[in-house]
Amino acid sequence: MALFVLRRLMLTGLMLFGLVLITFVVSNVAPSDPAALAAGPDATRDMVETIRKEYGLDRPLPEQFVHYVGGLLTGDLGRSIVTTRSVMEDLGRYFPATLELVLLSMTFGVLVGVPLGMLSAVLKNRAPDHATRFVAVSLVALPAFWFGILLQLLFSVQLEWLPTSGRLDIATPPPPFVTGMLLVDSVLAGQWATFADALRHAVLPALVLSFPCLASILRVNRAEMIEVMAADYVTAARAHGISRLRVVCVLALRNAMLPTLAIIGLRWGWMLGSTVLVETVFDWPGIGLYAVSSAIAGDFKPVMGVTLLIGVNFMIINLIVDLLYGVLDPRLRATS
Repeated sequence: MALFVLRRLMLTGLMLFGLVLITFVVSNVAPSDPAALAAGPDATRDMVETIRKEYGLDRPLPEQFVHYVGGLLTGDLGRSIVTTRSVMEDLGRYFPATLELVLLSMTFGVLVGVPLGMLSAVLKNRAPDHATRFVAVSLVALPAFWFGILLQLLFSVQLEWLPTSGRLDIATPPPPFVTGMLLVDSVLAGQWATFADALRHAVLPALVLSFPCLASILRVNRAEMIEVMAADYVTAARAHGISRLRVVCVLALRNAMLPTLAIIGLRWGWMLGSTVLVETVFDWPGIGLYAVSSAIAGDFKPVMGVTLLIGVNFMIINLIVDLLYGVLDPRLRATS
């Protein structure tokens, strides 16, 4: 098991270096001048050159890359030209909001998608199976921004049940900062009114973000459950008198969860990267809005920081998925 973990960590390190290199090259070949954009349209050439030297943009690209990698090793992601704050400070401010949204969406997708996939497989080609497959295809096909606006019109404008944007009402006092996730911090502070308000604000964006994830988990879990339920060892277990419920929920589900775990890992990275549209529609102050505003301003250090943060999270969740693979199927530890 230790060798299995070591190999996965080495692969993760190589992928991280490749991500840093690709992100740096793409950001620096973009046809824009961050120093000129930061200086403004009325700036003189000397002012632009001063900003360029201040941020190290006048150095050769290989030297800039070495300096950037050295900063990464010490936790320095550079400084934003627009906000003049360190990128690490900005990410610490915006990432908890995105993480809270993604955690809620992923939890909902797994808790609903896996049982629906099991139900659809057990009732194959019956009415519930047809209904769940129709819902799964529909949820994948719907554009997130369009569906988010529809939900806003229905639940916020027409029914007035949920707020349209933001994380808290203006009159609601925020909890003391601990994790940056309002739901967690309000529970830690015992501010239940704040918790309820934060949950009301998070419902719509979390639902919109979770639907493609839920649909993917449902479809993969259904397909794998159907395949596993037809296996000889499942038939033998039923012949030995093991209850159908235990066969489905323990024996079949454990083996069907391997591909489902893979899709969960992929969807985690996808959701982190696709929060841009959802955060824009619901005015959710996360890294998606931060990256978009930085890209529009030509401020590429924040864009690089957001990209690396998403990439690292994607690698971590896939490392966890690999480890869970080894737990669920010990044969993989011997062949990896």
